Amino acid sequence: MSAPVKDIQTTVDGEFVKPPLGKRLIGANTFWIALVLIALIAVFTAIAPAEFATVFTFQTLLIETSVLLVLSVGMTFVIITSGIDLSVGSVLIFAGMVAGKTMEALSGGDASHAGWGVITVGLVTAVLAGTLWGLINGFLIAVAGIPPLIVTLGTMGAALGVSYLLNGGSDVRSVPAELNKTLGYGTSFGGIPNLVLVAVVITLIGAWLLHTTRFGRYTFAVGSNAEAARRSGIGVTAHLLKVYLLTGFLAGIAGFMSLAYQASTTISAHTNDNLNAISATVMGGTSLFGGVGSMLGTVIGVFIPAVLNKGLNITHVQDYWQYIAIGAVLIAAVWFDQRRRRKRNSR
Repeated sequence: MSAPVKDIQTTVDGEFVKPPLGKRLIGANTFWIALVLIALIAVFTAIAPAEFATVFTFQTLLIETSVLLVLSVGMTFVIITSGIDLSVGSVLIFAGMVAGKTMEALSGGDASHAGWGVITVGLVTAVLAGTLWGLINGFLIAVAGIPPLIVTLGTMGAALGVSYLLNGGSDVRSVPAELNKTLGYGTSFGGIPNLVLVAVVITLIGAWLLHTTRFGRYTFAVGSNAEAARRSGIGVTAHLLKVYLLTGFLAGIAGFMSLAYQASTTISAHTNDNLNAISATVMGGTSLFGGVGSMLGTVIGVFIPAVLNKGLNITHVQDYWQYIAIGAVLIAAVWFDQRRRRKRNSR
């Protein structure tokens, strides 16, 4: 039985060439997802142009999605390997808590007036804390062979529980004012929020890593067929360990970004970040079955629920309808992915 061949056609002399750009564009998941986002923006702009179509609204939208985007970059790698990580929200909270407690300890209990030396140590501890949980996830999944769903469900609860224990069940609210002013609310290059710039840089690095390096190729190979990847010489165990390490590392950065923006660990605000990151990644066209995904699609997927929430809030639609709308978009994205897979496999 011959394997299905995609995105190619045979010329007269028997050589394979790519189909026209327009045909490839229309056949791409990202194209249709981008159309959904553009349509949402157009609808809300038409309904409430004076409130929705403003620089302030879009600036706020970008800031509010920055932390989720960093989480979703890591989630993209995980889901492409046919895995899942339910712990990223709790790891984010844990990293922020560790950073906050560290900066407090270095400042005599009140880090409000701490300088950049203390802030830098806080950043390092946040990243190390996130990476530690990534290492735990990766070891249990890749080495011990426990299913990702079970492992990350367990570490989700464990990381959250340890976070509560570190500060007696309450948030850390003593955050350096300099951190809040510079990273949390500071701007550069004529008004671009620094938080957004950090998210953009991380996303671009993630896109480069996924689409142009051996690490990215191995990620797609493992997700498409782990056994075939192993037989072709790819160290599947080592690669999965690296992927979960990367996800934990990015969750640590996201935790520090959130701490800078909120000037607090805000535990209750991040309890659904894991599901939001998974939803955004899947909405962006990354297949839950593995082997398919793009960083551009993830970026678009992050903004679809964000635009929906912002637009529905501005138009004074009740919160209940927002949940329904986002759930419907997510289900539609998964249905579209399954339909595309069945069509491809039937060729």
